Amino acid sequence: MVSVIIPTFNRASFLGEALDSVFSQTYRPLEVIVVDEASEDETPRLVSRYPVIYVRKGRREGPAAARNRGLGLARGELIAFLDSDDLWLPEKVARQVAFFRENPQAVAVQTEEIWIKGGRRVQPQRKHRKPHGYFFHRAVKLCLVSPSGVMLRREVFSKIGLFDEEFPLCEDYELWLRLAARYPVYLLPEPLVIKRGGHADQLSSRPGLDFWRLKALVKIFHDPALTPEMRFLVKVEARRKAEIFIRGALKHGNLPGAFEAYKLLTRLAPLELPPRRLTKKP
Repeated sequence: MVSVIIPTFNRASFLGEALDSVFSQTYRPLEVIVVDEASEDETPRLVSRYPVIYVRKGRREGPAAARNRGLGLARGELIAFLDSDDLWLPEKVARQVAFFRENPQAVAVQTEEIWIKGGRRVQPQRKHRKPHGYFFHRAVKLCLVSPSGVMLRREVFSKIGLFDEEFPLCEDYELWLRLAARYPVYLLPEPLVIKRGGHADQLSSRPGLDFWRLKALVKIFHDPALTPEMRFLVKVEARRKAEIFIRGALKHGNLPGAFEAYKLLTRLAPLELPPRRLTKKP
């Protein structure tokens, strides 16, 4: 069984289409869990029309807490997430399950996406191309795993932990760092997810993302799974993100935010370049 976890908040205008795309999947069995973060719109009435496990929380705690709540209820061997404004094409789940059957050592696989912004299709930049295999060197720079596109073996969460609920933003970036430090994430090149953006309530459009990415890098720096080379990459990227955030914070008069970013950066050891290899002159 595949457990599908859909966190939502005031997304009734999108959620029906998202659920329709799940129940149009060619694969069965599916267990669908909708975690509602105290929506004030028509979400409860909408969800009542679908055969789902519906969890309505009393207050909004963020996507990390919502996904963790779903994981606590999930019974499937495989876990898939779907953001409530995104859509799946009908073969998405079937293709990923087939991949896991053919590759029993794999713990995570995602598919390519079709990006829609403001109702129009857009082409991702080259830096956003999804990786295949081990990619920690790229994971520190950008969030390259899509929650709506990835499927994971349930058992992997016992190895890497759950979403960190202290992160109101970039909680997926933080989790994927832990994943990429330990395992390859495979890619199915078919675009089987429609990622819809451009609406005002998207968390990814909020300011301050680099602060939370910096916090995630400081956290992963102390992870025992990292090699010395990985820690070096984390230091370099943490410094870059801190400089970007501090410069922007000072420009907008956010001195407390700039100081918090500086304090985060000081938790890392001083930046040291890897030792140069000595070679004999001919």
